[in-house]
This record gives sequence, C-alpha cells and structure tokens, in this order.
Amino acid sequence: MMEWITDMDGAILLFIQDAVRNPGLTPVFIAITVLGNGAVVWILTAMGLLIPRRTRKTALACAAALLLSLLINNAALKNIVGRIRPYDTIPGLVPLIGRPWDYSFPSGHTASSFAAAWVLYRRLPKRFGIPALVLAGLIGGSRLYLGVHYPTDVLFGAVSGIGCGCMACVLVSALARD
Repeated sequence: MMEWITDMDGAILLFIQDAVRNPGLTPVFIAITVLGNGAVVWILTAMGLLIPRRTRKTALACAAALLLSLLINNAALKNIVGRIRPYDTIPGLVPLIGRPWDYSFPSGHTASSFAAAWVLYRRLPKRFGIPALVLAGLIGGSRLYLGVHYPTDVLFGAVSGIGCGCMACVLVSALARD
C-alpha cells in the first residue's frame, strides 16, 4: 500500500515538473510560498486582527492554531515520521528553491496556512474566510510546484491544519466564553 502511494506521489510531482512548470508561473509560486515562510502572512494577519476589539478573539484563536500547528506538525510529526524530501528520492525531480533543512511530512507551510485560514473562515465573514482558505490552498500547491513536498505531505498538512484550527476555536471559545 505505501509503495503505491509513494509511486503516485512521485508521478504527480514529475507531471507537475514536466507539464505545469513554466518560466511565467515560477516567480508567482515562489512568491506564494514565501508568504508561508515562518507563517509570516498569518502572523501579520493575527496581529492586524488584534487592533479592532471585535476581532481580538479571532486573533487569539489564529495565534493558538499556529502554535498548535507548530508543535504538532513541525516539532513532533516531522521528527517522528522523518520522511526524506522528494527531490532526494525521485530521480529527475528538481527543486526550484533552496532545499529545506527539515523533514518533508507533513508540510509545515500547508499546515500552518490551513490552521490560520480555518480560524478566519470559521470566525470572520465568508468574504474574508474564503480568500484565506484559497491562499492556504495556493501555499500548499506552491510546495508541490516547487518540488519540495510530496502531495501526501500537503494533503495531510491541510487536514492537520484544519484540525489545529478547530481545536484553537474550541479552546478560545471555552476560555473566553465566546
């Protein structure tokens, strides 16, 4: 079973490399992935949400989701699973950015993005929440386009991130009597 998934992951990444990558898209996907570096876009969003009083609980939930994602995905799961990056295991796959130093599974960019975006989707009007989810999806997709994650890394990162966002919403609601 695992071999089939690994083969499928590799085939998808090579398809993206051979059929989707092009000089016009590459700078766009690099810029999108940079937004997810260190969860900077989500941290800045949470900081902005601290300013209006009515969105402070959302900011706290966003921060809690990011912290949960960091602990669960980056500190724990990456080190427990220890999955090698795809460019080190798939012959011919060329990463388009510098090689990340940590393990591949799950995608931390995707997990943190979906953690924060899910909070925004659940707690803010949909006109803000839906674009946040779209951005999270683009950040996850950028990791595939750039060749630094397997599709299953990104898929699990999205699921895990949504879980962290749900936990953070429940936690903040319980503590703040929302």
